[in-house]
Amino acid sequence: MAGFHNPHLPVRDDWLAQQAEEAIDPGLPIIDPHHHLWDVARPRYLLDELLADTRGGHNILATVFVECRAMYRAGGPEPMRPLGETAFVAGVAAMAESGLYGPTRACAGIVGHADLRLGHAVREVLEAQLVTGGGRFRGIRHITAWDASPETRSTTIIPPPGLMSDAAFQQGFSELEPLGLSFDAWLYHPQLPELIALARRFPGTRIILDHLGGPLGVGPYRREESFAPWRDSIRELARCPNVAVKLGGLAMRTHGNAFHERPAPPSSADMADAWRPWMETCIEAFGPDRCMFESNFPVDKGMTGYTALWNAFKRLASGASPGEKAALFHDTAARIYNIKGEA
Repeated sequence: MAGFHNPHLPVRDDWLAQQAEEAIDPGLPIIDPHHHLWDVARPRYLLDELLADTRGGHNILATVFVECRAMYRAGGPEPMRPLGETAFVAGVAAMAESGLYGPTRACAGIVGHADLRLGHAVREVLEAQLVTGGGRFRGIRHITAWDASPETRSTTIIPPPGLMSDAAFQQGFSELEPLGLSFDAWLYHPQLPELIALARRFPGTRIILDHLGGPLGVGPYRREESFAPWRDSIRELARCPNVAVKLGGLAMRTHGNAFHERPAPPSSADMADAWRPWMETCIEAFGPDRCMFESNFPVDKGMTGYTALWNAFKRLASGASPGEKAALFHDTAARIYNIKGEA
């Protein structure tokens, strides 16, 4: 991966080792609906590393892999190269399903990539992804996160502005619903109006908003000033019944938290206090049946460990009813990504 630039915070195992928390409510069933796997040109995070995190005391029953440009095919037609990532992850899922690595069904759902700018021609790629995924392929993510400030960069690619309004992109988007595929949306909060328009134009396509809609707190943005416009857009987006939201990703640098600059990692209580306004706004707007907590690992591992992260989520949900907790930690993800199995 020549020229690869990693925009994520480095993972410092010695720093994270200072963060020793026991899992809160360790029996609560969890599906982690958002993590990545990668190797070359990035610090290794494959099945062993994922399971080392999920074995930290929480009851992680299954996970969903989300595309990250890992293991693309080195040759062949450009549009088909993302199938290499799906084949790689399907193999990891098969390993986890063997039971040899413990009870967690890693990568039980796969969200891959297809270039929607291909227009209707993307149908061939999507159909090939479904075959390659071996029954686990659930949808695609085509990153649209763009901002004029280079300080907001959080991905390895820079999409063009206004991508969700592009005619070819929307043609490609129209191919998702007939195949029963969903769309994971990764963008920044000033782009939420674009996603609202897209969700209204395609009401039959299931859309999952990643990382609470990317509220920015770096570069020209201040976290406190971003809150009101972000909140207003979130409330409007929640009026679209085809949209669900992932609650996480706030341990990324772009949110403006500086936990990684502390001499020791933040406690779960620290994180819950810092994130509460954003999390509670989304849960109030969408309801627990359209919200799901996510780890976003290993990206968020630059600021926190896995056990403390899920403790923070459990602190945030401490006032919820048993049914609401079940939705936030397991049931919504199971329904949205069609993850079968007993909780």
